[in-house]
Amino acid sequence: MGPGKVVLGPTLLTEQDTYLFKEGSFFRLFDKLGAHAMTVGGRTGTLFSVWAPNAERVSVVGDFNGWEADRHPLGPRWDGSGIWEGFIPGLEKGAMYKYLITSKIDGRAAEKGDPFAFFWEIPPRSASVVWDLDYEWGDASWMAERKARNSYDAPISIYEVHLGSWRRVPEEGNRFLTYREAAPLLADYAKEMGFTHIEFLPIMEHPFYGSWGYQTLGYYAPTSRYGTPQDFMYLVDHLHQKGIGVILDWVPSHFATDGHGLQAFDGSHLFEHMDRRKGFHPDWKSFVFNYGRNEVREFLIGSALFWLDKYHADGLRIDAVASMLYLDYSRKAGEWTPNAFGGRENLEALGFIRRFNEVVYGDYPDTQTYAEESTAWPMVTRPVYAGGLGFGMKWKMGWMNDMLAYFSKDPIFRKYSHKDLTFSMWYAYSENYLLPLSHDEVVHGKGSLVGKMPGYERDKYASLRSLFGLMFTHPGKKLLFMGGEFAQWREWGHDESLEWHALEYAPHRGVQLWVRDLNALYRREPALHELDFDQAGFEWIDFKDADQSVISYLRKGSSTRDLVLTVCNFTPVPHRDYHVGVPAGGTWTEILNSDALEYGGSGLGNAGAAEALPAAFHGHGQSLSLTLPPLSVLIFKKAMA
Repeated sequence: MGPGKVVLGPTLLTEQDTYLFKEGSFFRLFDKLGAHAMTVGGRTGTLFSVWAPNAERVSVVGDFNGWEADRHPLGPRWDGSGIWEGFIPGLEKGAMYKYLITSKIDGRAAEKGDPFAFFWEIPPRSASVVWDLDYEWGDASWMAERKARNSYDAPISIYEVHLGSWRRVPEEGNRFLTYREAAPLLADYAKEMGFTHIEFLPIMEHPFYGSWGYQTLGYYAPTSRYGTPQDFMYLVDHLHQKGIGVILDWVPSHFATDGHGLQAFDGSHLFEHMDRRKGFHPDWKSFVFNYGRNEVREFLIGSALFWLDKYHADGLRIDAVASMLYLDYSRKAGEWTPNAFGGRENLEALGFIRRFNEVVYGDYPDTQTYAEESTAWPMVTRPVYAGGLGFGMKWKMGWMNDMLAYFSKDPIFRKYSHKDLTFSMWYAYSENYLLPLSHDEVVHGKGSLVGKMPGYERDKYASLRSLFGLMFTHPGKKLLFMGGEFAQWREWGHDESLEWHALEYAPHRGVQLWVRDLNALYRREPALHELDFDQAGFEWIDFKDADQSVISYLRKGSSTRDLVLTVCNFTPVPHRDYHVGVPAGGTWTEILNSDALEYGGSGLGNAGAAEALPAAFHGHGQSLSLTLPPLSVLIFKKAMA
């Protein structure tokens, strides 16, 4: 027996809900709008609620009614909210549906997916699916302690993953791993490698796989390419039980133009800005949200809360923040319109960003928000009450650009670019920075990380190891895109698995072992993470030796016992009897050496330790006489009595 006729009247929305909705402060819309199973008059079924204020008529069409327009019409609420509702008895989980919306603007009808759908058909099919979010979580221990795991003084080393290309199953047509198949493999690998968190490229439903998820439509649904919502919950749950945090890449800056999506949802510019100079992104050929509209801000902020609540996400990385902040972003003169004060700042987007961070940290203070913001906009990671944008951390794009520019140069010319090594410290504490070597640096013809390195093959691996050594000892949290940790040769391709077979060769295993040991050291030594955002945690020993391309510096923890020295030689020749001033006498243990044989190096070093000499140097009363291997990073710790 099929579903019955629509019953009007049942609702999950209270008068207070719709008052807050119109006011712009109802952020848990996902509990009320969309498709929800419930029982009415003793009959189970599905309640549908959709916001379409400019609709003349709204019907639910689907596989259960032959996609016929007149079988299941919804009714408008009486309160002027623009919400249409109706209960369909007998309609069960798994039913495929869309809203057939006839616009009162032009009389046209269009089939639209549910903006609040929890589940969608596998693309390129585009129907929403009636579903629930029932799941029995097993990560209570993680949730109880994650505030400490996400704190500013904690080690945060993020492994950035595109799930569809991390691993595939070549024996079965090169298919994706499912969420459940990936869970133990990814958790065990991240744990073995020492990463503290995994960040997924947008997992939210997206029509075009080649967009990597950045052309989002399903803001309340994980992509069905890899399984059901519960399957994704299992993946997060499993990672948490293994002690690995989960950060989700989230895209409130623009959305896909597909006809079944948000654009012209009820025949009007409901979600996108009406003015094309504000409402269409020229780079990505996508629509830009109307941040000045209460209901749109609620839709987006609600999406953020949804992933933190229903999926236990530990943080959100916000994509393309700069494109939201500036009205003239990627636009020529005449292609943008100034704000009310004649400026280029997007005041509506600013209001949205600040409110988003206030609500997220108000409701989930044990999580973090990460801004991918590529300009010099001030106070990105300062509190809203102090005039900031309110993000927890900011990607340090300038550091990334400087480092890749420096390391891609032939070492003979590096002395002329020495400032690229040191400049980032001039502004290191202006924000709470995360150091990214992300997916954007290994696509679109840019080559792989190891492929950017100059010289003979052995020099390429050595330079990459030294880049990672610098990264893990530099102030700031860490992020590394998959494949970089074992020096994948080809640039990343979303249609292929990573080159795991490269690990059959010693140089790749050496880089992987180096990253594993760097992660272990970073987590073990408070000096390397505790004061990442406090200038008391860093001290230059010498940043002036451009001729030999050597820098040296100290990292400090909150305890005076926590002291780590890093010495870097970015030339392919060793330096012997190289003197480095240190603040304490006695033995300095060489705890890591990127040139060690096990990492694929030449084996030069300091026999595991160096004794401080009573010879003043670099402003200190003692100094070390060191052998600096070629293209190397040496890390020492003061041995305490």
